[in-house]
Amino acid sequence: MSTPIGGRVGEPAQGGPFNLSEFEAIAREKLPHASYEYFAGGAGDELTLRENRLAFERISMVPRVLRGGRERSSATTVLGVPVNFPALVAPIAYQQVADPDGELATARAVAGAGTAMCLSSLSTKSLEDVAEASGPARPLFFQLYAYRDRGLTDEIVLRAQEAGFKALFVTVDVAVHGRREREYRNEFVLPDDCQLPCVPVPAEHDGPLSPHEVTGLMQPDLNWDDIERFIALSDMPVVIKGVLSAEDARIAAGLGVSGVVVSNHGGRQLDTAVATIDVVAEIADAVGDQLEVLLDGGVRRGSDVVKAVALGARAVLLARPVVWALAADGQAGVELALSLLEAEINDTLALCGCATLDEATPDLLRRAAP
Repeated sequence: MSTPIGGRVGEPAQGGPFNLSEFEAIAREKLPHASYEYFAGGAGDELTLRENRLAFERISMVPRVLRGGRERSSATTVLGVPVNFPALVAPIAYQQVADPDGELATARAVAGAGTAMCLSSLSTKSLEDVAEASGPARPLFFQLYAYRDRGLTDEIVLRAQEAGFKALFVTVDVAVHGRREREYRNEFVLPDDCQLPCVPVPAEHDGPLSPHEVTGLMQPDLNWDDIERFIALSDMPVVIKGVLSAEDARIAAGLGVSGVVVSNHGGRQLDTAVATIDVVAEIADAVGDQLEVLLDGGVRRGSDVVKAVALGARAVLLARPVVWALAADGQAGVELALSLLEAEINDTLALCGCATLDEATPDLLRRAAP
């Protein structure tokens, strides 16, 4: 393993990176232009992509003081999996595009950081190899795109269970491929050396796949009956990823779903969809303690994580910052990014007068006037 580009893990050395956002400039220099644009881009005018970040910035914090002298911890559990801090790695497609070891490097970094990772169906490494790379504890969830071939979809789910994955995240916001103009403009396709072990590529297909073609293999008519089928299919708890409506969250809870990810797919599907941090409290209030609420989209700072937790999220998931760190320095880059974020979370808790995540409550927050 190479020496982390920021120096000692947990504390950036002179020259940085000093925070998650600073990895992006390094990644942009290293990645081919089309690859960078694929990961960076959103749908349409990219309004939702930008709003995910801006919505966090409109929330201020009101810290409490003179509450020291208590042991502080940012540890929690997510779907029964213990984590040292409430930030997980989101399902990220095509990680070999960012680094030759791809998802294997990310899994090793995540295990070392003491958090969890959700592996994408569009992984460039087999789910069994990723499970082995993550170590015996298997702090892994599996994200599923349901394919038109339902038999193959079910087979993949059962493979994930056999490999030791702890939960199944079903992505539900891809009825069609988002209009990601950067993809089209750059004619992004997967490099020839990238394999997709969990994608049913037609035998007659010749040449590299585009993301749009991959989406075309997915089941376009996914509905609540399919969610019930996935709940019954395996022993893994089922989480729905892509929920922005409190009513949908209530339906999910009624079916016995174990969690929802408040997500707009990183602004890559429906442009002008609401920012996730703006609806997480409404969704958490709607479901109470019936299921766990997670959030992705726009998280760049430890203070963002604490804001999300204060509004009802159990934890957040990170995508683009992890891709940038992976492209910047492989496994060591992801290790550094996660350690920087954990340190920021702990600093934020301390400066807000919180000893634990349970003490991060809505009264710590103020929203800017519209």
